[in-house]
Amino acid sequence: MKKLMRFLSITFLLVGLTALLFACGGDSGTDEETSGDSGETSEPSDSGGETQKLVVGTDATYAPMEYMDDSGEIVGIDIDIVNAIAEEVGIEVEFKNIGWDPLFPAVKNGEVDFAVSSITITEEREEEFDFTDPYYTANQLILVPEDSDISSFADLKDKKVSVQINTTGHIVVKELQGETSTNIVAAETMPLAISEMINGNADASVGDNSTVNEYIKNNPNVEVTTIEDSSFEKEYYGLMVKKGNTEVVELLNEGIQKLKENGKLEDITGFKVE
Repeated sequence: MKKLMRFLSITFLLVGLTALLFACGGDSGTDEETSGDSGETSEPSDSGGETQKLVVGTDATYAPMEYMDDSGEIVGIDIDIVNAIAEEVGIEVEFKNIGWDPLFPAVKNGEVDFAVSSITITEEREEEFDFTDPYYTANQLILVPEDSDISSFADLKDKKVSVQINTTGHIVVKELQGETSTNIVAAETMPLAISEMINGNADASVGDNSTVNEYIKNNPNVEVTTIEDSSFEKEYYGLMVKKGNTEVVELLNEGIQKLKENGKLEDITGFKVE
């Protein structure tokens, strides 16, 4: 009897251990499947789970539109606008300070996705690049010493005039004086162009109103004055994109339109852009 009872006890013990082992095995399999599913969902999806990032070229020498602050960061009105666009359409942007002349081939060659640098939309530029809708309105200003006898743009016909090379200021002065005029002092940046005039190497300087006015604000002790001329047409800044890249143009236009509608563009620029 004792032997029978011992046999039954051992049998029940083996059955219990077997059931326990099967239960543990089942739990382990479930854990592996859960871990596998979790791993799959943590990976970026093929449908664009990662935030799109665009590289933006600029010439950070054009305060208050784009310039370097004391900590070496690229800041300015243009930069604020692009950051606001990025927030509206849900993308990331990375700014690169390339310089004015290199900016155009950088866009054309695809080194950057687009450019922001107080770039006026012109028919000539539209032949080589695509532009967004306008986001800023500007016009040219003439800057002269306070004791200057210059009172209009026409007075610059035979004068030494400093400009930033290949800007619309440069273009309008060439239209007045001729393409090969030796009286045009073309500097790499607008601050350098103004310095040429301050140092006596030019009789006047022509540039965008935003930059000229910013110079006067930051240099109150310099004896200069500005001249507005009715012959200067309004200019419209746009974001410049590689020709044919409609996807980026449409994305940026979406952001610009949203900023116009919600009033944020006016908050940044200080005036309404239609």
